[in-house]
Amino acid sequence: MQNYQMITDIHDERLLVFKDLKEAQLRHYYEPKEGLFICESPRLIQRALDAGYVPDSLLAETHYLDDPADSICTDICGRYPDVPVYSASIDILIQITGYHLTDGMLCAMRRKPLPDTTELLDGAKRVVVLEDVENPTNVGAIFRSAAALGMDAILLTEGCADPLYRRAARVSMGGVFQIPWTYLPSLSILKGSGYKTAALALSDQSVSIDDPELMAEERLALLLGNENNGLLPETIVMSDYVVKIPMSNDVDSLNVAAASAIAFWQLRKQH
Repeated sequence: MQNYQMITDIHDERLLVFKDLKEAQLRHYYEPKEGLFICESPRLIQRALDAGYVPDSLLAETHYLDDPADSICTDICGRYPDVPVYSASIDILIQITGYHLTDGMLCAMRRKPLPDTTELLDGAKRVVVLEDVENPTNVGAIFRSAAALGMDAILLTEGCADPLYRRAARVSMGGVFQIPWTYLPSLSILKGSGYKTAALALSDQSVSIDDPELMAEERLALLLGNENNGLLPETIVMSDYVVKIPMSNDVDSLNVAAASAIAFWQLRKQH
């Protein structure tokens, strides 16, 4: 492979973006333009490439570069000849991540401009709104379920964990690259785009998630709240529906990621 560079020292400055920069620093790396995120493992890197994300640099365990037929390394070298491809031993990669989570490959990738909210909503039937969901594991799991169970898009408030944070992307199994998403400036945009809103919350006014009227809505936005406090009271008040998942054994609620998967399955709409 023509443009790879061997790295033998964990302190090599070329490893800066992979091991020393915090997520916030990566996010603002090319400010005012979109920054970087770190994608871990060949599977996720391939899904990001397929979704149009552009690599900034690649770090791969040596054995990947020994095989000229390896699709990712060959693809990046062929399509992006100016992108550096670094080779290192598995020991160095383990020191960077602390775990065998990367399958020997990391890629710093350029973020893409996020779609306009109203454009993303155009033509969508089932969308998900995350209000201040802070745990990246939950965000990743919700993305994975949404992609698998037929949701059309995800909208997030600014208080949510970043979907491209490496743990969120890893837990999503690439779902963050498979389902459109952006940030939601105001819930009023949903009403203006013709959506009915359904707040997943416990309330005396809650209807079951399988309520026929709810399921029949042509355009529906499912609102999911913070892990500890749920949805804001004002969000619940302005919603067209307040919905709940029936429980047994005096259990009153589920983790937001588990609840989301059940709701997506029940409310999915065939196009």
